[in-house]
Amino acid sequence: MKRILTILLLTISVHMSGQKISFYKSPLDSVVMKMEEYFSGKIFFVPDTASTDRFTIRTDDESKFVLQALDILKNQGYSVTMKDGNMFILKGVGISTSLPLQYFQKSMPTVYGSEDYLGALSDDAKVANFANKVYEIGREENCKGGKLFLSGKVQNVSNGEPLVGVSVYSADGKSFTQTDEFGQYKLQLPSGANKVIASGFSLNDVELDVRLYETGNLDIIMKEKVYSLNSAVVSAESSNNRKSNKMGVELVRIGRIKHVPTVLGEADVLKVLVTLPGVKSVGEASGGFNVRGGATDQNLILFNDGTIYNPTHLFGLFSAFNPDVVTDVELFKSSIPAEYGGRLSSVLEIRGREGNEKKVAGSLGVGLLTAKGHIEGPFTKKGKTKFILGARTTYSDWMLGLLPKNSGYNQGTANFYDANASISHKFNNNNSIYAYGYYSKDKFSFSVDTTYSYYNINGSLKFRSNFSEKHSMVFSAGYDEYGYNVLDTHKDIEAYNLNFRIQQAFAKFKFKSVLGKHTLNYGLTGTYYYLTPGTMLPYNIPGLEASLVVPKILDQEMGAEAAAYISDTWDMTESISADIGVRYSAFANLRPFTYYGGPEFRVSAKFLLSDKVTLKAGYNSMRQYIHMLSNTTTMSPTDIWKLSDADIKPQTGWQAAMALYAMMFNNNVEFSLEGYYKSMDNYLDYKSGSVLIMNSNLVEDVIETRGRAYGAEVMLKKPLGKLNGWVSYTYSRTLLQDKQDAGSVFAVNGGEWYPAAYDKPHDVKFVGNFKFTHRYSISMNVDYSTGRPTTIPVGKYVYGGGYRLYYSDRNAYRIPDYFRMDLALNIEPSHNLKKLSHFSITMGVYNVTGRKNAYSIYYDTTSGEKVQGYMLTIFGAPIPYINLNVKF
Repeated sequence: MKRILTILLLTISVHMSGQKISFYKSPLDSVVMKMEEYFSGKIFFVPDTASTDRFTIRTDDESKFVLQALDILKNQGYSVTMKDGNMFILKGVGISTSLPLQYFQKSMPTVYGSEDYLGALSDDAKVANFANKVYEIGREENCKGGKLFLSGKVQNVSNGEPLVGVSVYSADGKSFTQTDEFGQYKLQLPSGANKVIASGFSLNDVELDVRLYETGNLDIIMKEKVYSLNSAVVSAESSNNRKSNKMGVELVRIGRIKHVPTVLGEADVLKVLVTLPGVKSVGEASGGFNVRGGATDQNLILFNDGTIYNPTHLFGLFSAFNPDVVTDVELFKSSIPAEYGGRLSSVLEIRGREGNEKKVAGSLGVGLLTAKGHIEGPFTKKGKTKFILGARTTYSDWMLGLLPKNSGYNQGTANFYDANASISHKFNNNNSIYAYGYYSKDKFSFSVDTTYSYYNINGSLKFRSNFSEKHSMVFSAGYDEYGYNVLDTHKDIEAYNLNFRIQQAFAKFKFKSVLGKHTLNYGLTGTYYYLTPGTMLPYNIPGLEASLVVPKILDQEMGAEAAAYISDTWDMTESISADIGVRYSAFANLRPFTYYGGPEFRVSAKFLLSDKVTLKAGYNSMRQYIHMLSNTTTMSPTDIWKLSDADIKPQTGWQAAMALYAMMFNNNVEFSLEGYYKSMDNYLDYKSGSVLIMNSNLVEDVIETRGRAYGAEVMLKKPLGKLNGWVSYTYSRTLLQDKQDAGSVFAVNGGEWYPAAYDKPHDVKFVGNFKFTHRYSISMNVDYSTGRPTTIPVGKYVYGGGYRLYYSDRNAYRIPDYFRMDLALNIEPSHNLKKLSHFSITMGVYNVTGRKNAYSIYYDTTSGEKVQGYMLTIFGAPIPYINLNVKF
């Protein structure tokens, strides 16, 4: 920079005349034209008619105009390069005026590894940083022809973190792959000259000229892109949907999650999921979610390989994951890979960040109810060992204190916290090790005499190794725990302490082999379960009469689950490819010994009808050996989990699906249409009036059902541009049938099919974001759905000297339809890279229309014989919020 200033002072010294110069919100070309009057050389820049950048410059001394203009340009993200007496002004990174230090070395393992090496010829997303550089992999004299492998890691240039789900493919479209959970890719290419493209959402595309003479490595570092507001760019997500064999897969990055309005403005991983087609929740502030007709316990939720049994805080008001330590979430609604099993409906994989390998950084955030923070960085200058720590808590008691005294809740308390830790070490390009830890806890009481609490614990180790050019391996092992506690002191002689706990240990071996047109994924998994179904002990309150509760301890349960799997991704032709897999799972309940097992099939295929239209089809079957038992509509802290045994069989099911993907409107909009049919067996529903907690004979209070679910999902997505977002419509049905003989007086609804408690046929969702500038935007979320089923009293009768209610068939009626609209204003951090800290603000209104959506309907007998119905609403008024976040 000093050199540039010296040259500028010499070149503008002949133009000193002391005139005033003034610009007010002027475009770049106007400023440059004025600069050329005071600069002896030529000024080059790339005109951008879509740019909204404007410049205000005032000076009383024209001799200082150029220097003042350059300072303002730099503060708005422009770079200035001097070469041969000429000036080059570019948005973002400037031109490199010298070759990289390792340019003439035989091996160039990293495409561009530091900001000092960055170079650009324009702001075009298709121009590589070394556009004229040819990367030679291996020695030409050793080339034997045929197919070779190009492998490497794709990382973020700003912090060195791996980029997951980036498409890496040949320009001719014959070879395609995506980076895995470690940012690793392996691409098979013909020997000789190739053009390789790396493309990721919100990232500059990288286009590389590669001369591949031997199998070798080439790491790629990508830079986040600031799009012109009116730009038209095909996103990598759209490319993945068209080129990948899988369908019903939703990959959502944390940047998009933070722009979806949620209650009280907290960026929420799970709340974003329910804005996607095929994903529903039973209502506001409800725990869990339902995917394509599945129950909440039929979703496998993984966080850094650990199983999360309760993924929410405060009854579903917040998710249990700190967004500052999450990189992305991936939901498999169908085409579930063979490596996953144990649940019937879906797999949700939440990937935590590895941390910044270049510098120590962090963030702090404060909202109306929560506070959070994180810190990350390298342990060494080389960045081979790095860490990330995150924590979050709440101070929500003040909100309960605002409730009316007659509500009974104004003296309540509600608290939660969660903490994350991750450490990783890179031995070399082929071997790395990772350690993860997670803990969350909720504790709340709505009255002074009953306290509820629940917690999640996860810890795991993972080792990754590329032990040859064609083969790689990942080994992971860990421990998961979930439990809850209820302390009831309502009456001293009836006071008790209730506990439930589930513990599991797991180990996984995953292997990958690339063999010609076949990519094999295979491995082994094992899980050991240890359940404490219930312990109720008397609780003695100091100074009061001793509790008379009789201690009760249910028999502990132990089980082991193992599986072996193999799948083949087969590229048959340029237009047709398939994933064909099988998984064999086995389960044994060890008390008493009971064995179940069987094969699970996973098949999906892709047909490229044109460069813009793709047709897909798939089938998968699943088995589930653990059940969640509940007689509430939503997931609650006191739900219990039960292993399959001699009386309760595993859940089984299969799903068949088809999908059509197409790019429309000059590749700006992605259209998708997916249809599915799902069959389920041995899903557990509850008998009316059953008590499930501390029940030593559950088989008498649950019913085995068969189920069927079907539906269609339509979505239009515009991922980029001034206006971006998606709109979707889903039609779906979920029906259950008691497996007892039809017409039996004991069968639910006489053995006829009835809607599941979460059956909501019509679902319309809109998520939109409008950018005024690169820093200021507004977001909107609109959600409409059919009311869920309910059972209501339809008559009364006299029994035992009093009135009793006679209820309708189960789920024969519905609560009112649901509608909600949210608005938010987002102020992004400044683009001035010199600042030590960057602030962002989110403010908005949840439930703008103030609609009183029904959470549930309940009934009470008042005034003697009268039966009165009541509607419970969680958020029946507009809720304003504001959140402040700072990064450093």
